[in-house]
Amino acid sequence: MSKVFPRISRRRALQGAAAGVVTLGLLLWWLLPLGEAPPSGSITFSTGTTRGVYQEYGSLLRDELAKDMPNLKVTLRTSNGSQENVARVANGEADFTIAAADAVQAYEAQNPKSSARLRGVARLYDDYVQLVVARGSKVRSLADLKGLTVATGLPGSGVRLIAERVLKAAGVDPAADITAVSEGIDTGPQKLQRGDIDAFFWSGGVPTGGLRDLAGSFDFRFVPIDATLVAKMHDADRSTGYYRATNMPESAYPTIQNGETVPTIAVSNLLMTRTDLDPRLTEWLTRTVIKSRDDIGSRVHSAQLVDLRTAIYTDPLRLHDGARRYYRSVKP
Repeated sequence: MSKVFPRISRRRALQGAAAGVVTLGLLLWWLLPLGEAPPSGSITFSTGTTRGVYQEYGSLLRDELAKDMPNLKVTLRTSNGSQENVARVANGEADFTIAAADAVQAYEAQNPKSSARLRGVARLYDDYVQLVVARGSKVRSLADLKGLTVATGLPGSGVRLIAERVLKAAGVDPAADITAVSEGIDTGPQKLQRGDIDAFFWSGGVPTGGLRDLAGSFDFRFVPIDATLVAKMHDADRSTGYYRATNMPESAYPTIQNGETVPTIAVSNLLMTRTDLDPRLTEWLTRTVIKSRDDIGSRVHSAQLVDLRTAIYTDPLRLHDGARRYYRSVKP
């Protein structure tokens, strides 16, 4: 039996189409300003090591920027990490970067003149400090690292900064009590697997590709970092105020953690730039960062935590004028 469908008048059809156009227009207004040509030109984005989250996030963000600003050339530059990234933006070697808040503060304390030009774009996600040892290692706490060979991160990395601080808080002198070697997430996992080092520090979003890959071929575990160490760090130096005690979620590396969280330290990551960057370009870039969260987050888990409600909190950096303009435009 044939079905009888109600007749839709031409007027109702046109009204429905018009409503759809309005809805689409409002959506596009939020995502991309109508009637406004996208910014063009070229920028340099300083990322991180090739196996780290900064590099992965930067590559995916470049793809998203190409959709919104097809005439903007984005050049990615790998780096050793946060400390190098901050310096690059401050001295003009890069225009945008990601860096941990503690590295930003440390640079400001040492370089008050050049750091005055630094500005925040968005608070992104948290880094977790991860101290990695072989499953059968006798290391159960940071104090047990004395006399061992430990990778404390690359020079200029955020890993190096936080590793040395947490070691000192635990009563371990990184210059005398351990044999400290400069290895990052690109090489540390393989060095541990071969037995060339006894442990390595990493600070990054979870899961990090280098550790996720290691979990498929080597049985390791994380050494817990007690919350009391964070309090000691805060008492010793006000610049450590960006660290907080937390637990690495059990879902970070399921086959390694076996359903258990790991006590550790977290610090927020900031997307940053300089005062001389074009406000309109920075506004568009900020918009792309926020609206691409789900797409990028489907491939970089950390990016799922980018949130419009918290993105404006870029302390210790003031917001760039372009970023502020975007946040004001979407304020309810």
